[in-house]
Amino acid sequence: MTVVTNSPVWRPFTQHALQPGAYQIAHAEGAWLTAEDGTRFLDAISSWWVITHGHRRPEIMAAIRRQTETLDQIIFAGFTHEPAEALARRLVEITQPGLEYVFYSDSGSTAVEVAIKMALGFWRNRGAPRARVIAMEHSYHGDTVGTMSAGARSVFNAPYEALLFEVARIPFPEKGKEQETFDALEAFCRDGAAALIVEPLILGAGGMLTYEPQTLAEMKRVCEKYGVLFIADEVMTGFGRTGTLFACEQAGIVPDIACYSKGLTGGAAPLAVTMCKREIYDAHYAPERARAFFHSSSFTANPIGCAAALANLDIWRRTDAREKVANLCAMQSKRAARFADDPRFLDVRHLGVIVALDLKVAQSGYLATISLDLMRFFNARGLLLRPLGPTVYVLPPYCITGEELDLAYDAIDAAADQLASGAL
Repeated sequence: MTVVTNSPVWRPFTQHALQPGAYQIAHAEGAWLTAEDGTRFLDAISSWWVITHGHRRPEIMAAIRRQTETLDQIIFAGFTHEPAEALARRLVEITQPGLEYVFYSDSGSTAVEVAIKMALGFWRNRGAPRARVIAMEHSYHGDTVGTMSAGARSVFNAPYEALLFEVARIPFPEKGKEQETFDALEAFCRDGAAALIVEPLILGAGGMLTYEPQTLAEMKRVCEKYGVLFIADEVMTGFGRTGTLFACEQAGIVPDIACYSKGLTGGAAPLAVTMCKREIYDAHYAPERARAFFHSSSFTANPIGCAAALANLDIWRRTDAREKVANLCAMQSKRAARFADDPRFLDVRHLGVIVALDLKVAQSGYLATISLDLMRFFNARGLLLRPLGPTVYVLPPYCITGEELDLAYDAIDAAADQLASGAL
């Protein structure tokens, strides 16, 4: 198997002393990755949640090739281009009514950073500055300073504590304890918070924790009652992951600000957007240059990324894309039921195309040593599964077949057996 060990590359979320090598992938197609020596891996986590319809979807690849023939990159201040204009119009059409403006950036982290800055700028420009941001326990919103501040204090951001600003933290709405979340949120809102930021329906890196659509709707109602802005971080949940195109649809709400990335281009190219209601835009619209929204990145609205996103939205226009999501939701539900009453697991949960299972082990949390053992076990069986500590999750591209999906669940079953016997 082709493993690169002598490399100058510093990889993300990797302790190189424990994971000295990386598999060198030469080809990807559909739900599969192929290494240089021909070893294949089933991509059961969509390459960190970005691939939606499958690797190298032909329509998206063709759109990228066409775009490279005309325009690669231009400054996006004072200049524009048709892929960005067309994509913005299409996004306004398909998202919940009321999200009228589109700000481009490069990644999920920057999309959320932009959202926080928009919220704070909104209040300042209205002459009533508010600085307090409310966030949810266990949340993760990115790795820039602002997004780390909004995220839960954890191993992810502990070394940078001195840089982070304080946020008001509401408890995760555990089943049967939702009122505690609502009460804490109302108390913070009553004190004049600027915004609440949440991952709708499911927390990603925080452990794939799920909560109900009616809970999301109630949090939005509380924010509206006190005039607090509601930010939906749909970087992971957007574009079908929860079973609907956007998670907020299931709660029947429209966020004031929404963040999308990962699946925006089908996973083929880096691109992100932060969308907002007119009142957010209007608060920054004035004759004074000082009230402009001061944020940019060098590759804002890259034409090639926008072309990939337009091709992705064309795929979503066809009924078969949504049918594939529905079929995958059903397949995932059936396979989650296989482990529902299994004593080897503490919790089995299913939302949309996502299933997460917590293995019964002594050590919990992201740094649980079992995660590396599990990762190696799955890799040896030709699977890309990357547990969050003892939490194993399956979040595949929509093109995966039932037979391919069974490879992942058979491996999870085998891993649980080995763990119970002490062999893992």
